[in-house]
Amino acid sequence: MAGQIKLNKSSLKIQRDALKNYSSFLPILVLKKMQLQLVLRQLEPVIEAKAKELEEAVRAIRPYAGLLSEPTVDVEDLVEVDEVRVQRDNVAGVSTPEFLEVVFKDKPYSLFTTPGWLDMVLDALRRLISIREELKVLKEKDRLLREELRTTTQRVNLFEKRLIPELKENIRRIKIFLGDQETASVGWAKIAKSKLAAKEA
Repeated sequence: MAGQIKLNKSSLKIQRDALKNYSSFLPILVLKKMQLQLVLRQLEPVIEAKAKELEEAVRAIRPYAGLLSEPTVDVEDLVEVDEVRVQRDNVAGVSTPEFLEVVFKDKPYSLFTTPGWLDMVLDALRRLISIREELKVLKEKDRLLREELRTTTQRVNLFEKRLIPELKENIRRIKIFLGDQETASVGWAKIAKSKLAAKEA
């Protein structure tokens, strides 16, 4: 970039305009970077707490593992997921998923032909699946925000460390060149004037 610039007034204007644009856009990028970092810091303990909740839900259902294998009850069929409801949210300009709920298919079963513990186990399984799906959504949100943070950080670095310093250097070079030209033209004008005066004399 620095080697390709034209050393004239129109080029100086282009460089100054670009510097003005980049300098006004940089604070917006820096603010976005700070917002993303803040949201990610707040999200970390939420994900950790949800992961612990999932572990506890798994532990709660473990004592019933033997009962679940009974041929009389097809538990998997009774806790079939219909849909995972998610809405989109805007976080620092990033579209992220927000967990709403897990909707299970309504599978009626006979209370007389199934064991008494089934209701409690089905509730525990539904809770476990809901927690698992919410954790998935939280991790996806975290991934999207980290990706955006990486891109934003790269842009901030590009502006701060390369583009803005390059433009400042280009402006300095053009101004020096134009200043030297002006000095030279004044010098040539003086020489021409003195030669003309000498001729007239």
